Amino acid sequence: MKSLVKIVAAGAAVVAATSLAACGSSGGSGKQTASKDIRLYVSGDVNEQDLWAKALIPGFEKANPGYKVHLTFDEHGVNDTTQLAKLGAAVKTKRDYGYDVIDTGFVPSAVQGNLLAKPDSSKLPNMAGISQDLLPPVKGMAVPYRGTAVALAYNTKFVKNPPKTLDALLAWIKAHPGKFTYNSPNSGGAGGGFVTTVVDKYVPAGPRKTMTNTYDKADEKYWKDGLATLKGLKPSIYQHVYPNGNQAVLDLLGKESIWMAPAWVDQTLSAQQAGTMPKSIKLTTITGPTFPGGGDYLGVPKNDGRIAAADKLINYTLTPDAQAKVADVMSGFPAIDITKLPAALQKKFAGVANPTFRQGYQTNLSNDLNQQWQSNAA
Repeated sequence: MKSLVKIVAAGAAVVAATSLAACGSSGGSGKQTASKDIRLYVSGDVNEQDLWAKALIPGFEKANPGYKVHLTFDEHGVNDTTQLAKLGAAVKTKRDYGYDVIDTGFVPSAVQGNLLAKPDSSKLPNMAGISQDLLPPVKGMAVPYRGTAVALAYNTKFVKNPPKTLDALLAWIKAHPGKFTYNSPNSGGAGGGFVTTVVDKYVPAGPRKTMTNTYDKADEKYWKDGLATLKGLKPSIYQHVYPNGNQAVLDLLGKESIWMAPAWVDQTLSAQQAGTMPKSIKLTTITGPTFPGGGDYLGVPKNDGRIAAADKLINYTLTPDAQAKVADVMSGFPAIDITKLPAALQKKFAGVANPTFRQGYQTNLSNDLNQQWQSNAA
């Protein structure tokens, strides 16, 4: 899972990359070659490596004889900052970056730095089927091929009628002390999504829309009531402390130490598929507002000489066959209409089949919110 977490981690590097890009070419690609070799850079968790190496790449190469994808994988994105700077330098000097397609958490940062080639919809016809909720963070400069979202995970052994609104959830937490928790927002996107949702209850729609992409510290005045609400929940939080990381919360849920928590949909379903999460754990969505979500994006560096081959790979990832692999292998939301997937895979997402992919905050605002939560609500 890169969305909402990896993007923040790469945020600091985009400043340097942007300044590098500003000195170079502002558009176009390098000289095209007829190569059918595609150099793919992927960073993230091992399940993302498995998705590409065991499912998407074999499927693409079978559907496109003669094409060969060469995968470079960076576990947990430890080199993302270095790679983003390298991409910025390549754009500045109009040199080859070394990769033709990137699937990494710094793609939105590369978009901000003007480092990617604009997708050509005429060469990517399958883009027409993408969920529109996934497009705003990349401003049409990268292609979402899967989504993920935070949902409300609950144990059906103890919770028969889960809350359907944020107000009902807040009331449930206070009525069932010790049976709910969330991870600290700086340790994972599930807890961060819960914090964002609570403060967003009090943020007017106009400023909230601006805060998705623009950093204005003055807008942080709208967080006061939400942070107070979060502080008021602490007496009802499990053991009055916040777990470190998304997985720590799922572990508590699986052991029945708690009955309910915010969780990533793909992480929860993958755990159930692996047999490490009880089948009694179900997922649902809430409104007023909804939990946030987002996409994982594929980008093509500027000046790349193999855009035709890169487009062919990206377009394949948006086919029903590839999207079914995304849903099956790593429980990722399809970027296309879920009804185009086999019935068994549609059933897998029961309760959360139609996520809104509500966007989180701009990187600096997200960092500030984490700090304010630590100071005023933890």
